[in-house]
Amino acid sequence: MTRLWLIRHGPTHSDSLVGWSDIPADLSDTARIARLEAALPDAPVVSSDLDRAVKTADALTARRVRLDHAPELREIHFGDWELRSQEEVAASDPVLARTFWESPGSARPPGGESWDALRCRVHGALDRLAGRGHEDLIVVAHFGVILCAVQRALGIGAADAFAHRVDPLSLTRVDAPPWRAGVINHMY
Repeated sequence: MTRLWLIRHGPTHSDSLVGWSDIPADLSDTARIARLEAALPDAPVVSSDLDRAVKTADALTARRVRLDHAPELREIHFGDWELRSQEEVAASDPVLARTFWESPGSARPPGGESWDALRCRVHGALDRLAGRGHEDLIVVAHFGVILCAVQRALGIGAADAFAHRVDPLSLTRVDAPPWRAGVINHMY
């Protein structure tokens, strides 16, 4: 079993849908980052390859081994919706937007990725990482990635997973395998 310490990257302060766009995180709250860093085990750190996750992971690795970035841990790909507000998306395609958010599954933004595709990608990556034999592993990733792990650990549907908050710089811990949830969205 591996304890996965899932950290959401620092805030981006964006009011738009940010998936694969490489925008920076605000890591200016050094006291909060220090509290989070102190609460984590002495374990290897892996992150998505997007800048906001990479820089957040770098801020947490002062005394930890840094593993190669894992592109499979990227946020959901919003395709043509990328960097648009939810209001703009809903106005341009209200039926698809409503389906995508209210019944997550096979619906996908034009040129983007469905929840089901994200879930399969993330589960494969987390299975691979958990299979490396680490007792603890710190994973710095994104809202959707962490919700995929929560969905699996709690054995719930995507819509129920969406009901969970995952704030920037929060900690969610799940164990794998067997998949079980520990804390969700813990703030330091």
